[in-house]
Amino acid sequence: MKAVFIVFNQANTERVEYLLDQLNIRGFTFWENVQGRGSVDGEPRRGTHTWPEMNSAVLTIVDDDKVDELMRTVRKLDNRNKTVGVRAFAWNIEQTV
Repeated sequence: MKAVFIVFNQANTERVEYLLDQLNIRGFTFWENVQGRGSVDGEPRRGTHTWPEMNSAVLTIVDDDKVDELMRTVRKLDNRNKTVGVRAFAWNIEQTV
């Protein structure tokens, strides 16, 4: 199993929820109003007068065989509009209860 953490501009919220549904990924945890800045060229998302946009984030735990498709789908979403931005990170899950 893998954990996949997806951080995205709030403008992509419905698209991220839709892609999870389309990939039959039911379980996730969702955070609104996540602040940050991309490590390469992303604009800050701070919810301030200067940087008014905000991010959200989703964490989902999926079977290994779903990770590649999920990452490809997130990449496609990112390629639709690079300035809006979406990133995904995956890592191994050792145990669950």
